[in-house]
Amino acid sequence: MSHHPSILVTGGAGFIGSHLVRRLLAQGQSVTIIDDLSTGRLANLADIESHPELRIIVSRVSEYKGLKEIVAQSQRIYHLAAAVGVEMVINSPIRTIQNNLLETEIILEAACANQTPVLLASTSEVYGKSLKESFAETDDLLIGPPTLGRWSYACSKLMDEFLGLAYHKERGVPVIIARLFNTVGPRQTGRYGMVLPRFIEAAQTGRALEVYGDGLQTRCFCDVADTVEALLRLTETPASVGQIINVGSTEEVSILELAKRVLVATSSSSPIILRPYKEAYNTEFEDMQRRRPCIEKLQALTGFKPTACLDEIIRKTVAASTAG
Repeated sequence: MSHHPSILVTGGAGFIGSHLVRRLLAQGQSVTIIDDLSTGRLANLADIESHPELRIIVSRVSEYKGLKEIVAQSQRIYHLAAAVGVEMVINSPIRTIQNNLLETEIILEAACANQTPVLLASTSEVYGKSLKESFAETDDLLIGPPTLGRWSYACSKLMDEFLGLAYHKERGVPVIIARLFNTVGPRQTGRYGMVLPRFIEAAQTGRALEVYGDGLQTRCFCDVADTVEALLRLTETPASVGQIINVGSTEEVSILELAKRVLVATSSSSPIILRPYKEAYNTEFEDMQRRRPCIEKLQALTGFKPTACLDEIIRKTVAASTAG
């Protein structure tokens, strides 16, 4: 390892984290990853594991004794470690809430000592049940009742945002909050209910593609390379400090249409079946009909907006899963 300050990526063995780490190493940076591998996988780092500028620490952020030292030596932090996926949220609600709150607080507290800049990854889930055409960072947030588990995830990430902004205002920590909308691409696993890898896997193995609800709910899927580019640009833009910024694509597709496009991309003859949420999750589950970001702010701050079109992303992801 060289002695120039490292960049700390929590959750660096995860889907988005591993793509970010590759980009940072390609830029000639030193990178330290802290990941407890609860949802991340060392396999995501297989080709760069032995990179001389990479250090991998397998631990929860909150349990790592040397955190203060690592943060003191870091030029900036990307805090991506969090509970991911609908299934995790439904099956392990305590862990989800604790993970999202405790780990973030510990990172922010550690960043205080040297005013280390922190980029906090938040989520479009915080917009809740809003029925707007597209979501802007200044919108009111409409969270559902606590009896429905998915809102605990939204709330825990929202508290991360409040905490991040509080550390910025009160303690001067340079904090940027990126609200990520559905990010997809190579190395994303379908294990936690992520829809695109789940569809691709089913199509490739000849199983039915299961679409929940009526399939008319829409999402905007952003190529992970675009997401990573946005995160890098935000951290290089001083004006984004203290701000909340949406990161996502604006190309909207229904989940049913997504399933059809995956069948075309994989030349699969798998059937598509609709399943009620209750059957899929064994619990009441409230879904959002649309979730389209307004990305004017990202563009105004960084001059960047995601460009990859959905069919291209699907093709790339299919190709990577075939190779993998």
